[in-house]
This record gives sequence, C-alpha cells and structure tokens, in this order.
Amino acid sequence: MHITIKGQVTIPQNIREKFGFLPHTEVEFVEENGVVVLRKVNSGSSMVKKMLQRMRGRCRGLSTEDIMKLTRS
Repeated sequence: MHITIKGQVTIPQNIREKFGFLPHTEVEFVEENGVVVLRKVNSGSSMVKKMLQRMRGRCRGLSTEDIMKLTRS
C-alpha cells in the first residue's frame, strides 16, 4: 500500500466491511503511544465537539438562553 501524491490511501475492502467504513463515513487519524490509528467518528458528535472546543471560554457573561438564541440564528 502506498500514499498518493494527494495523501490518499485505499483501505482494503475486507477492513472496510469488517469495521463499517462505508462511503462518506467520517474518520480521523490519531496518534496513540507513537502509533497512528484510523478511527471512525460519529459525525454529529464530532461536529458538536469541535464547535464546543472553539466556543470554550468565549461566552462569559452570556446566559444559556442567550447562547441558545445565538445558535438558532
């Protein structure tokens, strides 16, 4: 297996089937103890986590209701 010029690799079919890597499945590469691991991500919870990380510490002084109004607009 090799990495293309665009940084792409092909996940072998047996691995895709065994672990449910279907088309449009969101994945992430993470480093764990010096090893790179490919992990399936729940796209909804991943997006929420990223949004919360970006917002952490920025909404001081706003009530929960104020924050909810901002997310609905």
